[in-house]
Amino acid sequence: MKRPTIADIAKAAGVSTGAVSYALNNRPGVSESTRARIQDIADRLGWVPNRAARALSDGRAGAIGLVIDRPARAIGVEPYFMQLVSGIQDALADGTTSLLLQVTDNAETELTLYRRWWAERRVDGVLLVDLRADDPRVDLVTRLGLPAVIFGEPVVPDGPPCVWTDDAVAMVEVLRHLAGLGHRRVGRIAGPAEFVHTRSRSRVFLAEAERLGLAAGIINADYSAEDAGRATRQALGVGSPPSALVFDNDVMAVAALGVAQELGFAVPEDLSIVAWDDSTLCSLVRPALTAVRRPIVERGAAAVRLLLSVIEGVGGGHLRTADPVLVVRGSTGAV
Repeated sequence: MKRPTIADIAKAAGVSTGAVSYALNNRPGVSESTRARIQDIADRLGWVPNRAARALSDGRAGAIGLVIDRPARAIGVEPYFMQLVSGIQDALADGTTSLLLQVTDNAETELTLYRRWWAERRVDGVLLVDLRADDPRVDLVTRLGLPAVIFGEPVVPDGPPCVWTDDAVAMVEVLRHLAGLGHRRVGRIAGPAEFVHTRSRSRVFLAEAERLGLAAGIINADYSAEDAGRATRQALGVGSPPSALVFDNDVMAVAALGVAQELGFAVPEDLSIVAWDDSTLCSLVRPALTAVRRPIVERGAAAVRLLLSVIEGVGGGHLRTADPVLVVRGSTGAV
């Protein structure tokens, strides 16, 4: 079926194409009755604006960008990003702005994408995930003048606005829960050490463990099930293994549950496990996993709204979402 054009609308309405343009772009030059009649005909014909042409006229792309710098195979099984994208799409439900999503496993490629998107007017702004220490993306978007919002705590002076969840609240609650069950040796299987949120959680983990008098250790992994298995074997293979392990995502915690059982550790009798993010995975395994539940969908929607306000030049400033909570299930128990 041929896509209706402005010329088709003009013919059906008996007016000039200029009048149609005025009416559909809400500009002066036609009466309100004519504007309403043209809009009604456009709706009846199924006309939608040409975004490329509109971008040329008003300088807007009608899209925001998100690059996820992780292997594509890992994204496919990572519930966190699926929930995050769900929140983003909820905030874009009116259809006036689209999401341009790209997955890459190369940091330089990610930088190149931002340069090209901005030069080609493919996006009006971007969402940045997995902030790193001295992250080059922050400097790049600032130099380009590319509107951006960071998913993460505000640690960059004069950087883009951030949407963040206070993970320190959850980490303290986790360790107090484990200490209350009698655990004295705890381990943490953390995400990549270069991520700011990994460092922040690790710092709170060690400080609170010391305050509670717990022996604590950290092993970094890449969020995958395979690397979680390696880290779990390493943690449990020492002479006096920890009696509790805290994981930085659900995938790693589920993988660790299987590895622990293979090694002869009963959960939670010999080993307690705590997951992070509390996706459906945590309720599907047995025992069900105690987990930190974060407002991931809320974060995604809040970040989009903040970014759109930055693009419009009417907003800015950091935004803290609701605090995470600990959901206790069968994978944690008394020593």
